[in-house]
Amino acid sequence: MKRIPKQRPVGYRGALYYALTLAVVFLLIASGIGYIFYRQVRAWAAGSDILPNPSQNPEEGAIAWEPGQPLPMWEGTDRVNILVMGIDARPGEEGPFRTDSMMILTIDPLTKSAGILSIPRDLWVPIPGYGEGRINTANAIGDAYGYPGGGPALAARTVQYNLGVPIHHYARVDFGAFVQVVDLIGGIDIYVPEEIYDPTYPDNNYGYDPLYIPAGWVHMDGTLALKYARTRHTSRGDFDRMARQQQVLMAIFDKVTRLDLLPQLVPQVPRIWATVKGAVVLDPNMTLDKIVALANLATKIPKENIRTATIDETCTEMWTTPDGQQVLVPIRERMREVRDYIFMMPAGTPQATQDPAARLAAEAATVHVRNGTTTPGLAQKTAEYLQARGIGVKGYGNADRQDYASSLILVYTGKLFTAETIARLLNLPPTAVVQTPNAQAEVDIVVVLGADYRLPTP
Repeated sequence: MKRIPKQRPVGYRGALYYALTLAVVFLLIASGIGYIFYRQVRAWAAGSDILPNPSQNPEEGAIAWEPGQPLPMWEGTDRVNILVMGIDARPGEEGPFRTDSMMILTIDPLTKSAGILSIPRDLWVPIPGYGEGRINTANAIGDAYGYPGGGPALAARTVQYNLGVPIHHYARVDFGAFVQVVDLIGGIDIYVPEEIYDPTYPDNNYGYDPLYIPAGWVHMDGTLALKYARTRHTSRGDFDRMARQQQVLMAIFDKVTRLDLLPQLVPQVPRIWATVKGAVVLDPNMTLDKIVALANLATKIPKENIRTATIDETCTEMWTTPDGQQVLVPIRERMREVRDYIFMMPAGTPQATQDPAARLAAEAATVHVRNGTTTPGLAQKTAEYLQARGIGVKGYGNADRQDYASSLILVYTGKLFTAETIARLLNLPPTAVVQTPNAQAEVDIVVVLGADYRLPTP
């Protein structure tokens, strides 16, 4: 049995892991802005083993367009969510590693809006199949116990299970190259809301390297940007740190998407890729074509349409576990409000303004209720309760087992409004809603009743 390393105090390494991934993504965005940049990347890649060989079959990950042709467009209309993780790896150490930073990036192609939601590493949640634990242990558990797809896949499933939003892609990042990447793009400009003085900021020799950053606009090279997001010497500790991480992300976005930066980036593409190629792990479905098409879409999103939020002290409560761990227990309803702020369609869009009954009718979802407990008749009573409230229940019966601890609302065909309505009607937390795409499913939604469920009083 592989050993999961003990929880470290909140480390400074890894606080900026996510930014390296974003630097890569936004460099791809820059490549989508102009044909000249793309052509030079392709010419260089022809002699490289980092990008797919243009002669490969497109279905195997090749570049599926030719010089002179329009860059690929994102053709999907559904929201796209990407989980970005940084692993808390140290030089000379071997895994499995916990994640030190987690955030979800989301883009809605229809409304041209995007969002960033940061997740605290100490959030105490169910890890599907492995009991309860800190959310940052999911990656280590998945790597240690051979979960299909490894640690990143289990981490993505854990986030999806607990937040009730689908994770379509993921990126896991090792530390290493962040400073170099920021320096390669010429640094970033950050507005520091109040001065920072951290006399105990650590150096690399187990000593201190006192940090001072004045308030106001500050131009930061890679080293200073790293320190800015790593320091915890503020009143709200890790919650402030997550907010600073988002600041750095937006500063990278601003810098890389500026058209006047492209001539400077073009000759540095080989060096940039050489720096980051070993530090980023993407899910198998994130092909080059998809990355560039998604990047092309991202350039069309106005900055004012990008929302940011963190799961902070307003959404959690401090708790000490029986074995002495200091963790954050989610306040589910408040966490849902923050989630909806990031992922809900902006006011004024057709779905946001429709009457709820009309939205239910438009989805016309078919539902099956299954009893995952030993309480007789629970599925039938629940099915009748939902039918009386306009839900299209097509059947009920027993689940595959009768020892479900938590109820689930499995969404096979993307009909989320109906699923969330069911969660509200049954007084289930929003995290009970889990998207599990299955085009062959006989119904749109399956409700599995667990031990936490109580039949509502009419």
